[in-house]
Amino acid sequence: MAKTKKKSFKDLVNKFVKYIMTNRLFLSYVLIALLGCILIRTFTVGHGLDYKPIIVDLALILIIGSFGYLIKPKKQFRYFFTWIIIFNVINCINSIYYTFYTSFASVGLIASISQVGEVTDSLFNELRLVDFIYILLPILFYYIHHILSKENYYNYIAKIEKGKKMCVSAILVGVILLACTLVTLTSTDYSRLAKQWNRESLVERFGIILYQGNDIVQSLYPKINSLFGYDEALRKFKDFYAQKELEEKQSNEYTGLLEGMNVIFVHMESMQDFLMDLEFNGQAVTPTVRKLASEGMYFSHFYPQISVGTSSDTEFTLNTSLMPANSGTVFVSYYNREYVSIPKLLKEKGYHTFSMHGNKADMWNRSKMHPQLGYDDMYFQTSFKVTEENTVGLGINDYAFFEQAMPILRKIENENQKYMGTIITLSNHSPFNDVEKYGEFDLAYKKTVTNEETGEQTEEVDDYLKDTKMGNYIRSAHYADLALGEFIDYINNDELFNNTIFIFYGDHEAKLARSEFNYLYNYDPETGQVKEEGDEGYYNYDYYASELNKNTPLIFWTKNQKIAKKIRKEVTYNMGMYDILPTLGNMMNFSSKYALGHDIFSIKDDNIVIFPNGNFLTNKVYYNNSTGLYLPLQNNMELESGYIEKYQQYTEEYLDISNNIIVHNLIKVDESGEASE
Repeated sequence: MAKTKKKSFKDLVNKFVKYIMTNRLFLSYVLIALLGCILIRTFTVGHGLDYKPIIVDLALILIIGSFGYLIKPKKQFRYFFTWIIIFNVINCINSIYYTFYTSFASVGLIASISQVGEVTDSLFNELRLVDFIYILLPILFYYIHHILSKENYYNYIAKIEKGKKMCVSAILVGVILLACTLVTLTSTDYSRLAKQWNRESLVERFGIILYQGNDIVQSLYPKINSLFGYDEALRKFKDFYAQKELEEKQSNEYTGLLEGMNVIFVHMESMQDFLMDLEFNGQAVTPTVRKLASEGMYFSHFYPQISVGTSSDTEFTLNTSLMPANSGTVFVSYYNREYVSIPKLLKEKGYHTFSMHGNKADMWNRSKMHPQLGYDDMYFQTSFKVTEENTVGLGINDYAFFEQAMPILRKIENENQKYMGTIITLSNHSPFNDVEKYGEFDLAYKKTVTNEETGEQTEEVDDYLKDTKMGNYIRSAHYADLALGEFIDYINNDELFNNTIFIFYGDHEAKLARSEFNYLYNYDPETGQVKEEGDEGYYNYDYYASELNKNTPLIFWTKNQKIAKKIRKEVTYNMGMYDILPTLGNMMNFSSKYALGHDIFSIKDDNIVIFPNGNFLTNKVYYNNSTGLYLPLQNNMELESGYIEKYQQYTEEYLDISNNIIVHNLIKVDESGEASE
């Protein structure tokens, strides 16, 4: 009996060794492809060795690779090598993209990258050393192929390989692994996969290959749903807005306060709120924004709601009170839809509308999307004199931009009784590497040291933020703030603009890594060390601290002192970008029945800010859709039963309705009765 067992074990080992020796190319393909998938998670979301995404990646790698067995052994290398390249191109693109956007790439956006403009330049400035690993992996596979060729491996395999049998076996193993994964999925997992809201969560749970395949399906969603799903989407749309119409519209102390005033939005590129509290050597980082906040209506808990479209998502959500698209960006993929927007609503009240940006018209496809939003006139790069001397980063610097914008603004005011416009700044755009042009702003820590023996005093300087991304961002933001200060001086010293409300807003966070903030908050210049957990004064800049720190300034400001006195205050309610239209609409007496946001002065502290990844923020919690966990925002607070589930359902419904409006062109359908395009 013992001999039989020993022989069986020996036979099993021999078969295993034989399998390895006769499938070295296939196994090399599997291991190298899987290694790339593990590395992309390790260097982005972390948890590279979690077994769940490894199983999914392995299953798909096996299924894809199985078809290589149907090819003659001498030609199998080309098939496997092609897939190794595809996998690692996907990994490399997503690695770069994650560094820049803290998210994963969308096929819908990459497919139309030419329309995005110079954003791609700053994207590839984020290349890291680890990104080149994905170039080395195909080289490693080629090297293995070279060794196998020298050993006459392919001629030997051609004589013994049973291709069809091996193909079926590999597919079977892959399907079994996938089945094991599918039976463990929860309804939440299926929902996330179907909605594609939280890209990081999908990669963490399902791996990079399934995520990217799912993203391809999502990018085809508009065409698929032109055949399937339209009727259901329209029914939900009509039910949702029928219920919304029953909600009683409330008036408050700000209703109609700004009626008849001109409106100029000033889009402050990458300007985050935390900068307003920063000072170095007695100098504020953003003295202009700080001053505007003290003179106007300052919303201190205001959050952009962006997806992969960043600045363009902000423009869309601000103007329409809808959320960004689930896949791709509205500006690029859905620019030909019908939207109700602030420019269109004010045009109905007799306003002339315009937009102004110092970059090319095709950046984020604005040349097509701005007319669709309702802007009459557009002033892009060709409207300004751009030289090498006045260029910073992606284009004309904000100093020159504001100076050249003033004659245009004066002309608009003189020729129009009422107007509304958007001015988009550029200098503070990532990657914040034009440091030589930002001017002098001293971030160094200085202290006086006394020699105990001689009593002589010397000054020690620790320029700890020099050449860091955070230091460069702070210098860039300071530069942009001072340029904004000159614009305010132009306005204050001009006889015009007395009936204009200026709305300054940060379009999104700076996309800096948490490690950069940890260094800013925990570096101790006295010791020259970064504080660690347990050290006195250590600030735990964790996931939730990072998310809550993504708020940006929102300020309503006017030189009209009568109005200024009535609006001067700090508003501390949580507010999203989609709340601007209804809030401003209440103050100017216009509204959109399709708005998903709320007038902040009516809803007040009961507001909920939802994010495209399924996260949400209330006055009680910040909820992480990826983990299903949340951070209580009040001490000793107990949530009522079903609180999280209630707002999860709310978030899902709003994201669904918004995406259906975009994909199926439902506003046009609702207002004209025409069929969806």
